[in-house]
Amino acid sequence: MCAEMLFTPVDVRGLTVRNRLWVSPMCQYSVEKWDGVPTGWHFAHLGSFARGGAGLVMTEATAVSPEGRITNWDTGIWNDEQAQAWRGIVDFVHGQGAAAAMQLAHAGRKASTYREWSGHGSQAIEDGGWEPVAPSALPFGTYATPRALTEEEIAGVVDDFAAAARRALDVGFDAVEIHAAHGYLVHQFLSPLSNQRTDGYGGSLENRARILLEIVRAVRAEAGDGVPILVRLSATDWMGEEGWTVEDTVTVAGWAAREGADWFDVSSGGNVPKASIPVRPKYQVEFATAVRRGTGMPVNAVGLITTAQQAAQIVEDGEADAVMVAREFLRDPHFALRAAHELGIELDYWPRQYTRAKWRN
Repeated sequence: MCAEMLFTPVDVRGLTVRNRLWVSPMCQYSVEKWDGVPTGWHFAHLGSFARGGAGLVMTEATAVSPEGRITNWDTGIWNDEQAQAWRGIVDFVHGQGAAAAMQLAHAGRKASTYREWSGHGSQAIEDGGWEPVAPSALPFGTYATPRALTEEEIAGVVDDFAAAARRALDVGFDAVEIHAAHGYLVHQFLSPLSNQRTDGYGGSLENRARILLEIVRAVRAEAGDGVPILVRLSATDWMGEEGWTVEDTVTVAGWAAREGADWFDVSSGGNVPKASIPVRPKYQVEFATAVRRGTGMPVNAVGLITTAQQAAQIVEDGEADAVMVAREFLRDPHFALRAAHELGIELDYWPRQYTRAKWRN
């Protein structure tokens, strides 16, 4: 196994990332003031991964508008106070040699819910919740029924993504990711199971993909030529041909690339509560490979990748160009440093304060 490839730098539209072991977005639900402003928890959480050797550190799903939050405890990027609070986090990540990216998100019909340890289901308006919006007035499981967006409001959502991207880049983020996966707003538009519109944003695949392409185009206009744009996609609803499919994903990813997307994170699921998902190690890697082969674009593999050997093999075999890891980084923020040791790779970016703790052969 050519383990070196996992720790070979990769260039994305002029951004050089020091390795191909990246931190996946992970919601923390830790904004106790409900104002969208990141806190010391977010500094420590994200900073630890940069210190621990990750190549790129991505924020949790960060809302582009107040109503776009999954919960009241989510981070945001819809105002300047939030943006300035992100600056110190970005600076620390850069100081540890990692790249910093922000995932821009709108939860759609999955908005206004409780965090796991504060309640269950939708948060009532009288308890601080709000009316969720979606492509169509179809609820997610037992969540509150959303209101269908008007075409004018859809244009406003596109503008929100563009403005959020501008704020993120102004405070130093190296890249932005458009969240179009896991049953959140953009995925809701893409899937025929959650989009029953009869206007220009519903019906055909082209119409259902329209909001994503408009967001990519608008974010590219804000970012200019020198900033990478990533897109996270769920490759399948796990509902067969009646839902969103791998073939749809490959087609739409190709369209998004023409509008200015540079890289795709390929996940799956999240849009249908009753979907049966065969979760197992590396269970989503084949979807990333399908997008890579079908579009010629670079991709990340995600999903229960928990060992150095798994990650290295994925990159070496050409299944993906980089690997995004979530839970293993939570268990061990220094997973990248440990993976290098296990694979016999000597890195020059061990924190000097920690060199006495280096593993010995």
